[in-house]
Amino acid sequence: MYRDSRDIKVTAAGILVKTGRKWQAQEAVTKAEVRLRHKTLVGSVATGRAGFGCFPRPRYDLARGKERRRLIQDEIRAEVEEERYTKMAGMSKQGAWTRWEQVDPRRITWAELWKAEPFRIKFLVQSIYDVLPSPANLHIWGLADTPECKLCQKRGTLEHILSSCSKALGEGRYHWCHDRVLKVLADSICTAIQHSKTQLQVDIGRQLKFPGNITATSFRPDMVLTSEFTKQVVILELTVPWEDRIEEAHKRKMAKYAELSSECWNNGWKVRCEPVEVGCRGFAGHSLLRTLKLLGVRGLLLRKATRNILEAAERASRWLWIRRGDPWSDRPLGHKRGLITPGWVARVRVYED
Repeated sequence: MYRDSRDIKVTAAGILVKTGRKWQAQEAVTKAEVRLRHKTLVGSVATGRAGFGCFPRPRYDLARGKERRRLIQDEIRAEVEEERYTKMAGMSKQGAWTRWEQVDPRRITWAELWKAEPFRIKFLVQSIYDVLPSPANLHIWGLADTPECKLCQKRGTLEHILSSCSKALGEGRYHWCHDRVLKVLADSICTAIQHSKTQLQVDIGRQLKFPGNITATSFRPDMVLTSEFTKQVVILELTVPWEDRIEEAHKRKMAKYAELSSECWNNGWKVRCEPVEVGCRGFAGHSLLRTLKLLGVRGLLLRKATRNILEAAERASRWLWIRRGDPWSDRPLGHKRGLITPGWVARVRVYED
């Protein structure tokens, strides 16, 4: 600001901004200017799947005054963020989130922070960086004699407790967590979409039977949307995996229902198989937003539905963590009666691409 001042005396004064020992303002500004000049030489580049010119950027060589200073400040922030990201990517445990390729970023607003319980935020942050006091971590820190899980005596990592314990699976802990998320997902679809000729069936409370007029099968998807008028069927299968395995879970579910989809096509039905993944720590896979948009959920309803679904996954996993070594019971969380009841059937709308 002093160097580029319109006042000649201020510019010629050679004022230096004093900073700490680890970061020098003048050095950071010089690096930012070099990076900006290099970007000017490179020119416009494609971002994602968009074409050239879709995201125009102001040119540093043409910027003046306040705009020029803003570009330098933004570039300094970007450089600091790159250094932080590079450091995190080199950490095998705390930097695991940098390898979540099929996960949408999650933004927590100040309003959510004010409303949230302290333990919830603590669990969310510590679970992302895998620094919760799991048996494996306690053993590494020298605070426990063994890293074994209290339920199955295997290595008790956070991943094992939330998604991989065989005894927890047999007790129905993961099934309960899955159904909690499925209820919120189905409620969101039912609340957002009305006045349709499409029927939605949900596998909650009572075993779902795939419509016999389409094909005979023993498969039980989590949701089935059918339209007799347009001869369309949408198969939804929800998975609540560890975030690192979201892509693997999506491919596995697609392969599982490939034969069923083929049978529906052969019987004259237009079929869409949409596996949906919601991470057990409350992060959405790309498939969640895509599926909600397919069902016509957009705008404010989409943001609200996504937030409720992610909070349900996070809340259920937090309860799994609290009861990780105790006999299984879901009673303290209570059961709020929503739109979903055993044998529940609703009418929703399916949108074509």
